[in-house]
Amino acid sequence: MHYPPPSATNKLLGYPSDARLLIINADDFGMCQSTSAAIFRSLTEGIVCSTTLMVPCAWSPYAMQLLTEHPTIPFGIHLTAIGDSARYRWRPLSCRDEVSSLVDETGHFYSSERSPEFLAKAKLVELEVEFRAQIETVLAANLKPTHLDWHSIRIAKRPELFDLMFKLAKEYGFALRVRERSLIEKVQRQDLPTNDYDFLDSYELETTGKSARYAKLLRDLPAGLSEWAVHPGLENAELLAIEPAGAAVRQADLDFLVSAQAREIIRQEGITLLSYQPLQEVWLASSTNMR
Repeated sequence: MHYPPPSATNKLLGYPSDARLLIINADDFGMCQSTSAAIFRSLTEGIVCSTTLMVPCAWSPYAMQLLTEHPTIPFGIHLTAIGDSARYRWRPLSCRDEVSSLVDETGHFYSSERSPEFLAKAKLVELEVEFRAQIETVLAANLKPTHLDWHSIRIAKRPELFDLMFKLAKEYGFALRVRERSLIEKVQRQDLPTNDYDFLDSYELETTGKSARYAKLLRDLPAGLSEWAVHPGLENAELLAIEPAGAAVRQADLDFLVSAQAREIIRQEGITLLSYQPLQEVWLASSTNMR
């Protein structure tokens, strides 16, 4: 596989060009009690160094309370405009009349099975209203996010969605997760640090033998900045009811992320774990200089 020169991102973050940098971000904080408890454990006992909060979900107040009580935990906002399944539904924070293109006939976000319908109908102006509502809810709680990313939105299908998120990140002084080679290069051409490669989605890995796969990925980690989007969860009755097909995926993530093996490989390989905080500092400085 051909990797682009990583020196630009590493240099912007103050690391030598051959440094192997890794953000391990736990997505879906606040989705339910199972994911919230598992993510908190992976942050405090494991190798996870960042998380992202799903503001419209039922357990987000619990997750926000944990962040208030532990202000050193770096976290971002997992912009949410689509649900996972018909078993567990979420509504927008905005009034339904303001964001009618984002909801189905029940007033909930479209489920992932209806993602093509969502992408066809969603109006950019209404997405901006809802995304701002999610961001402002977090800021109103006196919390300080480091970055923005997104939940299950297929940005490649509508590139203008990325432009909206980029605009919001710059306006609010956050960093932004980036996916797709063309978008990574677009952001880096503006002298902004971002991951040098498409981020790893832990749902794309086989559950069987997952720890061994993670171990190999750590040993093969290239120079530059990589990101893993992981999804730890407890395979308990709640998660099995909400997400029966994904419960084992999330438990396998948690098992590796809190393991002694994971820490030891990172130590042996000389990998530097980062949150989005150092990236945010550069993004914020860039936004300030433009004003």
